[in-house]
Amino acid sequence: MSLSIAATTFDCHDALKVAEFWSAAFDQPIDPEPAPSQFFASIGRSSPDGAGPQMMFINVSESKTVKNRVHLDLQADDRAAEVERLSSLGATVVHDKEEWGVRWTTMADPEGNEFCVATH
Repeated sequence: MSLSIAATTFDCHDALKVAEFWSAAFDQPIDPEPAPSQFFASIGRSSPDGAGPQMMFINVSESKTVKNRVHLDLQADDRAAEVERLSSLGATVVHDKEEWGVRWTTMADPEGNEFCVATH
């Protein structure tokens, strides 16, 4: 038996808005099928070379109320430059931290989903 991750899925109030942020973050187009909308959008599923993450964004009615139980850890060659770029796309800085010899910045996407940017 083999098992692999098909996609990372985000619950959102506006799926297209969050997909647009992550599309810009990873420089991947939003998938044309199924047609993106405020209810559903994805990136990486139609990539011909399979490069980049596959992410889906699904509209839900509940609001995010607590810290994510799972989050993305992103590796950057230049953490400070990447944090600045992601901020210009609509992300916000939550905090900077350094532990175990690693420095990272925790950020939130436009709907508050946390992720970290680190340089190892």
